[in-house]
Amino acid sequence: MNTMRAVRAHRRGGPEQLVHETAPRPGPGDTAVAVRAASITTGELAWDATWTDSSDGSGRERTPVIPAHELSGVVAEHGAGATAPALGAKVYGLTPFLRDGAAAEYVGAPAGTLVAQPARLDQRSTAAVPLAALTTWQELVDHAHLEPGQHVLVHSGAGSCAVQLAAALGAKVTATASARDTEFVAGLGAQNVIDYAGSRFEDHVADADVVFDTVGGDTQTRSRSLLRPGGVLVSIVAPPDLGVAQDHAAHAVFFVIEPDRDAPDSIQTPAAYEALEKEHRRGKAVIHVADG
Repeated sequence: MNTMRAVRAHRRGGPEQLVHETAPRPGPGDTAVAVRAASITTGELAWDATWTDSSDGSGRERTPVIPAHELSGVVAEHGAGATAPALGAKVYGLTPFLRDGAAAEYVGAPAGTLVAQPARLDQRSTAAVPLAALTTWQELVDHAHLEPGQHVLVHSGAGSCAVQLAAALGAKVTATASARDTEFVAGLGAQNVIDYAGSRFEDHVADADVVFDTVGGDTQTRSRSLLRPGGVLVSIVAPPDLGVAQDHAAHAVFFVIEPDRDAPDSIQTPAAYEALEKEHRRGKAVIHVADG
């Protein structure tokens, strides 16, 4: 069959634009994956990359678009020249943002972005891994060059896997969180957890080697003075003010994650996006697409 069921949006907007309909299956060239679960990301429907073929919005519109770029599934067809992963293999991965996502029966993905599903995880759990894990790895290892014993401040510690990974890499971790999440974040490996609504985090942190910014705005601005000389502020939200960072003899980095192999239905999907917009959530929202 040349068609599939998919969640698509025909014009820019929020969850209200998403419809469940028949769409063309991915064309030849990429590896076709029969999707089992797809994970969605807060703010995804506001990104220029979701709607155009350029990250800054200057390219052509790609509507209708299929959202959700993290996936788990089964390899259904090989792309041109690809022989791995094997047909029928259970895989997961992160598809490029400048193309259709995985809220569909099938998704086309470069073979190099797919890896074998971990045996200890089910497909729904696996679909929540790629973006968070790759973002955190690239932030801590590739950009901040984190070393054992260094001090890391993670903002919004309940919303990413930065606390777990930093702790696993041997760092001392301080995290901000809501009051209801302080115990949860401590259980992830944070040695100190600060209720960001109940106190000013800068009154509790000094000489951090790394600040991981997932909030931006005033939180990012207030974090710069907490870095030791030579420390690194890495943001995945907005480019830091390099001049202010330099005033504190620190470094500032803004980056957009790159897919890296090495390191639904019409009610369910809009509801998941609405929940991410309206609720303070731990972790990810995952769409169940199919069994098997």
